[in-house]
Amino acid sequence: MKQLIPAGVAGIGHWVPSQVITNQWFAKYLDTSDEWITKRTGIAERRWLADDEVPTDMFKGASEMAIKDAGIDANDIDMIVVGSVSGDYTAPSAACILQDRLGITNDCGAFDVAAACSGFMYALAVGTQFVETGKYKNVLVVGGDAMSRMINKEDRSTAVLFGDASGAMVLQPHSVCKRGLIEDITIGAQGSGAKYIIRKRGGGADPISHEILDEKSHFIFMDGRPVYRFAATKMIWLLDWAMTGQDPAKLGWMIPHQMNRRILEQATAHLGIPPHKVLHNIAKYGNTSSASVPLLLSEGYHKGLFEKDKYLVLGAFGAGLTWSGARILW
Repeated sequence: MKQLIPAGVAGIGHWVPSQVITNQWFAKYLDTSDEWITKRTGIAERRWLADDEVPTDMFKGASEMAIKDAGIDANDIDMIVVGSVSGDYTAPSAACILQDRLGITNDCGAFDVAAACSGFMYALAVGTQFVETGKYKNVLVVGGDAMSRMINKEDRSTAVLFGDASGAMVLQPHSVCKRGLIEDITIGAQGSGAKYIIRKRGGGADPISHEILDEKSHFIFMDGRPVYRFAATKMIWLLDWAMTGQDPAKLGWMIPHQMNRRILEQATAHLGIPPHKVLHNIAKYGNTSSASVPLLLSEGYHKGLFEKDKYLVLGAFGAGLTWSGARILW
């Protein structure tokens, strides 16, 4: 049996739109306030694409930063995996559009993975395996969503939660990049919970129509209570999964999906993880769906926070219901 080749993190990047939407913006037309939003979610502001921007603008910006960080040329990329549910088009894939926009002409494989907020982590699981088997040497993994294009801005329960962003990572054999050893990844799903976060109308089961547009029923619906219970439970499970059997002193940073500050604090406190070991950026960006984990990872990395031979524990949860986790030895 062929021995697997350990995969590592060669480059990391992120990109966010310049348009800042504060809580006060919503207070102008919704029954809400900055205090109400901040207290319940931990969010103070978020970034949204401008009207003349598209999702692959974000994917391109994050990818270029990651490719530069890896010290390679775009045409060295031999596979692209994009975790997103909001590409420029329903078809073709965002990965194919991104390949062209990056100027990659080597005909590398390019495809999307749809796992909502878990999208980047699912894409990371796929990309890692292609490196581990020796099939590819430079895999570009991207996570990003234009959530501002998927929410009903008149629905207080969802409009205030989401932001737009993208994060990207270049994977290589660890023997080449010599950092970010991906020790383990887990993914899971619970399809019976699909109804809790869903864009129910406007898809193949109920194609877009004037009625759907008038009712604004093609936007995201979220039943917050069961979703938050699920996220809290899975966050505790993922942190426990990642560090069971590992030296607690080697924990560098927890890098969790940014969906709700209170949930994150409760889960990490339950496991006895010190607050200073947990990265946050939800106050600045909100819930950026599949960009959440790679954006947080990229910001931490480019600030020089990560210590050699310390663990980074990544975790995400999303519509599906899906969850995912990874343990990376930096």
